[in-house]
Amino acid sequence: MHEGFASREERAALIAELPKAELHLQIEGSLEPALMFELAQRNRVAIPFASVEEVRAAYAFSNLQDFLDIYYQGMGVLHREQDFHDLTAAYLAHAHADNVRHVEIFFDPQGHTARGVAFGTVVAGITRALDDAEASYGMTSKLIMCFLRHLSEDEAEATLDAALPYLDRIAGVGLDSSEVGHPPAKFERVFARAKRLGLKTVAHAGEEGPPEYVREALDLLKVDRIDHGNRSLEDPALVARLAAEGMTLTVCPLSNLKLCVVDDIAAHPLKTMLDAGLKATVNSDDPSYFGGYVGANYQAVADALDLSRDELVTLARNSFTGSFLSDADKAKHMTAIDACA
Repeated sequence: MHEGFASREERAALIAELPKAELHLQIEGSLEPALMFELAQRNRVAIPFASVEEVRAAYAFSNLQDFLDIYYQGMGVLHREQDFHDLTAAYLAHAHADNVRHVEIFFDPQGHTARGVAFGTVVAGITRALDDAEASYGMTSKLIMCFLRHLSEDEAEATLDAALPYLDRIAGVGLDSSEVGHPPAKFERVFARAKRLGLKTVAHAGEEGPPEYVREALDLLKVDRIDHGNRSLEDPALVARLAAEGMTLTVCPLSNLKLCVVDDIAAHPLKTMLDAGLKATVNSDDPSYFGGYVGANYQAVADALDLSRDELVTLARNSFTGSFLSDADKAKHMTAIDACA
């Protein structure tokens, strides 16, 4: 046990006590099997599983694409505004239990509009739940609309067109789905347009794709944050650049383990990132599929990598300083973290 913790329980107590922000969460990836069954029945949607246990058994992935296949299948039960509200509310209850004070969640509108679900239906359900969480928990939020990178840039442009009436509720755009073979460069124009509209920009890069994808996200998409970024460590010059620029990486440990980005949580590069001066954060990505919400992700890496008190506090601080909150709001959260440190 690392100096500073007398026991695993003491470490767990600090993790529970620390205020946190979650910056990398696919809301569709928080669809728990029980809710999937409930929504399938509500909307009379056939799903190829006879029980919750069968769904869980299907969550054995060897790579990102295996996961995405079942992810899009699960998405098919979401049809009504209330469905998106219930999905989001269930995630926010988990986040609140983990002492998450601020969330910046992703949603994939193209996965819904392609099924005939109106863009406004998706946004209305999600944002109603976000507003409820602020009223009930004091939890603040930002909503980030992701483009599916296996689709074309023209389709991303059409999605941005559809979002225009809702930009008062959408803080930024992102890039997710199948990474290999779909470099950030493919979306350079639509990201430039989003920037002109005043939106923040993030992109999945360096999860399965090479370090060059991280460079493209920085140089061509001009992102404000890198989602994942693990493979940046293969390029020392890129690591030095990310550290010098203070670029936030939204790291997802249990996701990396489940998708075989790492073979063992003890081999996760999070501590290496911190040692290199990178502004890493801990997030849950798709928690219902990957076996843990944000608190479980903190606990998993803290135990496996023997993280110190200072390292855990740094991760919590990074989650707020890397957020899209105002400086004044960030300062309030820093004060709350200092009270635990």
